[in-house]
Amino acid sequence: MKILGIVCSPRKEGNTEMLVREALEAAREAGCETEFILIADKNIAPCDGCTACLKDGVCKIKDDMQMISEQMEKADGVIFGTPVYFYNVTAQAKAVIDRTYPMAFFRKLRGKVAAAIVVGGSLGIGQVFGLMNTFFVAHGMVIAGASAGYGIDKGDVRQERPGFIYGGSPLREARAVGKNVVRLATRLERGET
Repeated sequence: MKILGIVCSPRKEGNTEMLVREALEAAREAGCETEFILIADKNIAPCDGCTACLKDGVCKIKDDMQMISEQMEKADGVIFGTPVYFYNVTAQAKAVIDRTYPMAFFRKLRGKVAAAIVVGGSLGIGQVFGLMNTFFVAHGMVIAGASAGYGIDKGDVRQERPGFIYGGSPLREARAVGKNVVRLATRLERGET
């Protein structure tokens, strides 16, 4: 079983990356193969709305999105991480979301397990969860939960916040998401509901 983590932060080694890596570590400990993609290292153009992809499911724009699409198709589960930028996903996350349009049209991700990890400074986390869950549902994916982290400076998500679930630890919450993705993907693979 393969679990893919995609981090759509423009900042390397930031809070979102820390949490997605933690979730993938939990998936590895559960016996899964994992793969990590950092969008900050990739060249992904925005969708230009040409609709050429509706003919054969292939985007005419040639960049790193082809590799990401292939990895998403091969994965049993996808953990999608984004920080909150001005009460929404990052521009990088939106480019990835938009460029999966041919995958949605041809139902290439249907039945795969998905979870979102979102990091914000204060407001916007719930709104971004709503957007991510709509993205997953549009693809016919099965949602396995979500994880939130609060922070602005690198490493803020390592701090515990009393009163939050999992004892206030974003790292433990991210690990729980990784385990939930594996658990649900395993059940679906076995034909259990």
